[in-house]
Amino acid sequence: MSLRLNIILVLTGIAALGAGIVTWNMVQLRPAPVSGSGTAATRPASETERREHREKFFSGDPDRDIRGGQEMKPRW
Repeated sequence: MSLRLNIILVLTGIAALGAGIVTWNMVQLRPAPVSGSGTAATRPASETERREHREKFFSGDPDRDIRGGQEMKPRW
């Protein structure tokens, strides 16, 4: 290989290594929460908000009419 090609490859490798190090440092700045680390998950502020959330999530929205929409039909 020629000297010019070797220099280009070395400089490209150094640039790639530098970009990798910078990227790694940027990713490591935000620590991820560890399971069982004692940090509580974000939850609604009050018990009433939790209850309303459970009611809407598990039983649906009673004010919304879902019978007027298109019904699923079998493919056969």
